[in-house]
Amino acid sequence: MYRRAYVLLVGNAVFMGVAAIVVAIVYDKRLVDPDGSFLGPSWARLPILLGAAVLIDLLPRALWLSRMNPKLMPAVVRERWRTHWNRERLTLVALGVVCFYVVYVSYRNLKSFLPSVISTKYDRELHMLDRALLFGHDPAVLLHHIFGEGFMAWPLSFVYLWFLPLVPIAVTVWLVWSRNLSFGYWFVTSQCLAWTLGTASYYALPTLGPGLKYVWLYEGLPNTPASQLMESLANGRHIVLWAGSTDTVQSVAGFASLHVAITLLVALMVQYTVRARWLKIVFWVNFSFTVVATLYFGWHYIADDIAGVMIAFVSFWVGGLASGQKFDRQGLSSHPTTTDSRVPVER
Repeated sequence: MYRRAYVLLVGNAVFMGVAAIVVAIVYDKRLVDPDGSFLGPSWARLPILLGAAVLIDLLPRALWLSRMNPKLMPAVVRERWRTHWNRERLTLVALGVVCFYVVYVSYRNLKSFLPSVISTKYDRELHMLDRALLFGHDPAVLLHHIFGEGFMAWPLSFVYLWFLPLVPIAVTVWLVWSRNLSFGYWFVTSQCLAWTLGTASYYALPTLGPGLKYVWLYEGLPNTPASQLMESLANGRHIVLWAGSTDTVQSVAGFASLHVAITLLVALMVQYTVRARWLKIVFWVNFSFTVVATLYFGWHYIADDIAGVMIAFVSFWVGGLASGQKFDRQGLSSHPTTTDSRVPVER
């Protein structure tokens, strides 16, 4: 039933993995596992989150349905495992986790290799395009006048950084709790496509981003977590390119904005597959403020955000077709395994 999704997921992961290996060999680079954190290295992060999701799924249900009676809990857990954690669910989870991990790690390495592969930068051209679109004004300067350079920098910073936990959490939710399995395949396939297209965009039009190229435009901003992250990425780039470090990755690349692409992709998935209206509002607001934050802090040019929107729509559509979704003239999706296309996530 999900053969096209299997082929696209695995094929995309193989393509990204092979591309990362080939570029590493040709340019004498070392593949690394990026983003160690309090949850451990990236290879452990999703499994840990998925394990926690299983526990969150089983434990409250067992406590509630057994009415805190320990003797009844095993039966409740077995019933949930039999009805929800069946072979199809486990296949979705395993395939989704492995393919997403391969694509993400390959993306990070290919992004890190970019300065060694292409030295040309197109910041000047995109900066000129920004000014042309805004009749001689810089997007950052306009946004600093509108929102100021004080209080609003902090909520915009947290919105921008919310992207970091959003990605693994969203993947976990759709893989584990999609009532319609096709929506789980839709989400993870679209995610993998978006990261792949984002990688291609970095190589098609390499940039540093306005925050690193035109630093003086952002000197009036407070020292927010977003500013600290940009400084950290600049230092990481210096360590990789000029200090010769082989254990870290450089993560500077502007075009296109994957913050915009992924937050829009999540908003689209919520819009099309979740019934709760308040969640739709939350994620559309999150996408809107993410766009503002990318320009406000100088992470991206306007063209970067437009390209991110295009990546999201292409990934969303292709992922939907691969997972068997049918789109009608009103843009609603449906799948032969469900009678209501907008109830994918159990609540």
